[in-house]
This record gives sequence, C-alpha cells and structure tokens, in this order.
Amino acid sequence: MKVWHRIFEQSALLNIRKMTEKSKNQITIKGLVVTVLIVLLLIPTLFINILVEERQSRQKEAFTEISDKWAKAQTITGPVISIPYDDYFRESNGTVHKIKKYIHILPEELNITGNIIPEKRYRGIFETVVYTSDLELTGYFSDLNPSLPSIQTKDILFNEAFISIGITDLRGIENNVAIDFNSTRLSFNSGVETTDIFKSGINTKIHLENQDSLNHTRNFSVKVKLRGSQYLYFTPVGKETILKIRSDWPTPSFDGAFLPDSREIQSTGFSANWKVLHLNRNYPQIWLDSSFSVDESAFGVMLYLPVDNYTKTDRSIKYAILFIAMTFMIFFFLELLNHNSIHPMQYILIGFALCIFYVLLLSISEQLYFNLAYLIASIMTIGLITWYSGSILKDRKLAYLVGGNLIILYGFIFVLLQLQDYALLIGSLGLFIILTIVMYFSRKIDWKGIKE
Repeated sequence: MKVWHRIFEQSALLNIRKMTEKSKNQITIKGLVVTVLIVLLLIPTLFINILVEERQSRQKEAFTEISDKWAKAQTITGPVISIPYDDYFRESNGTVHKIKKYIHILPEELNITGNIIPEKRYRGIFETVVYTSDLELTGYFSDLNPSLPSIQTKDILFNEAFISIGITDLRGIENNVAIDFNSTRLSFNSGVETTDIFKSGINTKIHLENQDSLNHTRNFSVKVKLRGSQYLYFTPVGKETILKIRSDWPTPSFDGAFLPDSREIQSTGFSANWKVLHLNRNYPQIWLDSSFSVDESAFGVMLYLPVDNYTKTDRSIKYAILFIAMTFMIFFFLELLNHNSIHPMQYILIGFALCIFYVLLLSISEQLYFNLAYLIASIMTIGLITWYSGSILKDRKLAYLVGGNLIILYGFIFVLLQLQDYALLIGSLGLFIILTIVMYFSRKIDWKGIKE
C-alpha cells in the first residue's frame, strides 16, 4: 500500500507540474499573441496616414484652383530703369554681329506703403485666403549716368530707355497703372522688354535724350491695386528700401530674406515695417544684362490660415503605438491578476476602436476646430472601450479603471500636440514616467508561478 501511495503522490505531483508548465506556456503564448497584434494593428494606422496625406493633397488642389482663378502669390520688384546698348561680337570667319543688351539701374530710394484686404474663399469644405492690396511705390533715381568702361557712349540707346516693375501674376492687376516720373505721367504696358531681372511685369518708355540729361534726380510715384493669394513679397531694389504694410488679418507670418524691424499684431489685424539697405543684399545699384539675381532678397508677409488639423492629426498618428501598446498592456495585466481570459478577437476589436479614433479625428476636424474634434473623438473612443471592457471583464470597477487610464493617456497626447519646442522633452519624460508606473505595479507579479 505504501508503494502505491508513493506512486500516486509522484503521479499527482507530475500532473501538477505539467499543468503549471501548461499554464506558463499559455501565458507566454498569450503575451506573444498580444505583441503580434500590437504590431499588426500598426498597419491600419499607415493607411490612415495615407488618408491624411490624401486630404492634405486635396486641400492644396483646392488652394491651387482658387489661386489660378483669382491670382497667385505676388512678388513686386522695382521700379527699375533699363537702357539698351549695342554690343558686338566677331565670329571666327571675321563676321561682326550686333546684338542688343541692357544696362539696369536701381532707385536710390524706394518707399512702399500698402494695405492688404484679405478674403476667405472655399472649395467644398476646404478653405483658403486671397487678398486685394492697395500699394503705393515712391522714391527717386539719383544718377542715371551709366559710365561703364566696357561700353562706349555712342553705343548706348538713350532714346529706347524704359522703366519696368516686376509683378509675378499680371492677372491680379485691378487698375490701369501709371507712373508719375519726374513730373510726367506715363502709362504702363503689359509685359517686359527683357527677362534679365524678372520674367513677368509691366513697362513704359521714358524720355532720356542724351548722356548730359542723366545727371539729375528723378522722382517717381506709382499706385497699384493688386490681387493675390496668401503671399505678398517685395524685392528691396532701392539703395534704401522702406516698406510699411498693414492689414486686418490677425494671423500673419513674416517670411523671406528679411524680418520686420517693428511689428504689431492684434486680434484686429497687424502692421509691420521694414528697412533694408543695399549693403544687406548681394547685388549692386547698376549692372549689365543678367549678371545678378534679385529673387533671393525678396521678403514680405504670408496671410497664415490657422488650419492645422492635418498636421496635428498626422502628429497624433505617430503616437498610435503608444495608444495600442498601453491599452493592451492594461488588459493583459487585468487578465493575469483577475484570472479573466480575454480572447485575441476581443483584443483586435479594441485595437480597431483605437484606430478608428484617428479616422474620427480627421473627419471631425475638417468640420470643427481641431481641439473640439479631439475632445469628441476621444469621448467616443473612450466611451466605447469602457463599455466593452465592462462586458468582457464582468466588473464595472475594472471597466472604470480602463476608462480612467485612457483619459489620462488621451489627455497626455493632447498636451503633446499643443506643444512645439518642448514636445520631445515632455513626451520622453512622460513615457519614462509611464514605464516607471508599469514597472512599479508589476514588480510583485510572480511571472514564474502565476496561474490562469
């Protein structure tokens, strides 16, 4: 009997060990399954990211369509006086050819004052901003004597001199433009005589009889009513360029080669002042042909439209791995500690709810402000997962625990989305704190001896 008793005890211990090992294996397998599901659920977030990019592309298409019909972003360059001259070159066979080239002279002083009147336009749900500007350009040319050693005076065509102003999109001109040049009123013609400085603009002939008539100061004044989209830039062609711009648009963005010397931004609009010297740019007051480019010195203002829902949605998708991993970790711990078996399909449904949050966020933010859209999408997602948790865990308190953790997690991500310069710092510290909390509460779990 003692022998049979020993055999029975050994058999029972063996069965217990096998059951314990089986339980451990099941927990290990469940952990691996949960990990694989976390990785697989990142695939839908990639497709959601593609959807965000597609909506951004449609927004840009709507902006381009409106700009093409209204007028594109504008850059004003000038006025610039150009004087043609004859240049000669000899071929190898001795034949001499004469070609027309240009001397370009910039103003001694250029003052620009302007008022920008913005207007919102829509294509479907997409919004963009266009503007009409009232601009006045004044100043003077101090010396038009192009005494260049490489050009003989007899080759300079004074009677063909002209003054031109570069305008990026001529469709935006709303009035007949004329210049008061040295007490003479001259009307501009469309197009440019030469593309040495700018590709698009307006020009008019001026009266320069001979070289002796050049050593005089010539004042000018031009008024332009110009339409455009989003950007309005100016090129500092004056030896001293002073720009004063105002508008009732509350969210400007100053851009280009130079920032304002002074600016004032209020909820009712903005005003800004620039002063740029010829020493601040990389081209002289006079040059030949296309020796220099003025494009890189342009500066001005962008009427910034605070539509950042796509950018913030894209940023929030980058935290998808955190949402999914932390939520699954909570359910996994509850499954271990409360001996509740959660099926992988239930994990998948919870993961899909977390992914649909981003679709909700994207679609709602196109109709409402992003912060409000985030609140609505969060409430819908947290409410759904909390309700579902109560069903699968059979415990209302545990469901509230899951909901509370999700509120903290979504709140943390919302704070990160509002930050710019400190987002990385706060995010890394937050993740460290979350990991510390998880390690603290899981430190007493007997992973070797835990049973289902």
